[in-house]
Amino acid sequence: MITWFTITLILLAVAAGLFCVIAGLAGRRPSDFSVCALALIEVLLVAQVVIAIIAPLNGNAPTGDLLEYWVYLVSAVLLPIGGVVWALLDRTRWSTVILGVVAFAVAIMVWRMHAIWTLQVA
Repeated sequence: MITWFTITLILLAVAAGLFCVIAGLAGRRPSDFSVCALALIEVLLVAQVVIAIIAPLNGNAPTGDLLEYWVYLVSAVLLPIGGVVWALLDRTRWSTVILGVVAFAVAIMVWRMHAIWTLQVA
């Protein structure tokens, strides 16, 4: 994994999470801003998939369990999709809060993926 990309993804996910939770608790329904925040996270996660495929070919192999890493990555890619679908089907303020929770979950999962890739020894 690329450290600066990981940190950027985590910071954007936390910022999107804070925005969505605060907006949801303030009574705002899902809007273009909240959905696009999750869409941006999704695009970055897809880029992370590409990075995870290319990095071992360039000598940046993971030190931890590769299966565990990919389970985290696939789950993280699916979370924003599920959150946005939920927000489009249930257009209440709680859907916006759910989008924030999804963004926080993605941030935690990306941090764990970074730990699996760089810190663990298999």
